[in-house]
Amino acid sequence: MTKGIPVIDIAPALAGSLEDRKRVAREIDHTCTETGFFTITGHGVDTALIDALRSTAHAFFALPLDEKRRAIHPVADTPRGYRALGIEALAHGNDRPTPPDLKEYYHFGRERWPDEPYYTSAEGRRYFIPNLWPERPEGFAAVAERYYAEMERLVLCMMRLTALAHDLDETFFDDKIDRHITAMRLNFYPEQTGAPAPDQMRAGAHTDYGLLTILNGENVPGGLQVLTRGGEWIDVETDPGNFVVNIGDLLMRWTNDRWVSNTHRVINPPAELAAKTKRLSIAFFHHPNYDARVECIAPPGKAKYPPVLSGEYRDLKYRQTRVSAA
Repeated sequence: MTKGIPVIDIAPALAGSLEDRKRVAREIDHTCTETGFFTITGHGVDTALIDALRSTAHAFFALPLDEKRRAIHPVADTPRGYRALGIEALAHGNDRPTPPDLKEYYHFGRERWPDEPYYTSAEGRRYFIPNLWPERPEGFAAVAERYYAEMERLVLCMMRLTALAHDLDETFFDDKIDRHITAMRLNFYPEQTGAPAPDQMRAGAHTDYGLLTILNGENVPGGLQVLTRGGEWIDVETDPGNFVVNIGDLLMRWTNDRWVSNTHRVINPPAELAAKTKRLSIAFFHHPNYDARVECIAPPGKAKYPPVLSGEYRDLKYRQTRVSAA
């Protein structure tokens, strides 16, 4: 256990037999019916790459605000580039009115895609958007693209394990995620020089929108907490060498609530440490193809949710959580 959430070694699933994959899938199924959060080890991602992106992100967020703001996308509400403090309140997406979150972030997606109508049509251009990279630090785009590609490899394995966990064909999700619209965020929680407003946190209590979130973080005061089904907030250790995985809303809907999209938050550091405690997290928010129809895989007649298109659901959540334009 890692501060209350299970640790699952997925190495056998990456290199072993079908029976190995089914065994790991059963482990994942057990925890996703309880908390929807778990840590994975044996993931095969080079720690040097993780460290490189983390170092690059820290270098960017340490730049003067005026320079960072030059990386704000010129088209309002475009989910690319830099966003400063006061832009987002994640709790609004779950109907909880709170002040803006105490974070800034850098938002990017896939760096390149085929010259095909799915990507280049009017609909496609809503989701496949060129990234906006800052002038500094050097090499930002290259290391971000490499990390994104590693997450694509890893999440395909995780979604095949998800299918096995639900007694589906291992490739059930393949044609629903092969042109995915996943976004990544580098979330930076700066030092707090003043007291937060009432109910204001680094990230308010929320659920994620898509299928799976793969998170890499730092263990410093003012970190991630998850709400258990029993109503208890527990700390989640985010070892820089491993990943925390959690279930998103669309996967919960697909599984008809068998797997839970759990509420989580990022709390403020203790007052005596707030002025000298900063934190970075790297989040890969895996989201299906924009035209994927998400509907219950339970027996007919028992669905708790109506079908929804992946892209429409993501856009709704973006609108709900944006509280400022720049």
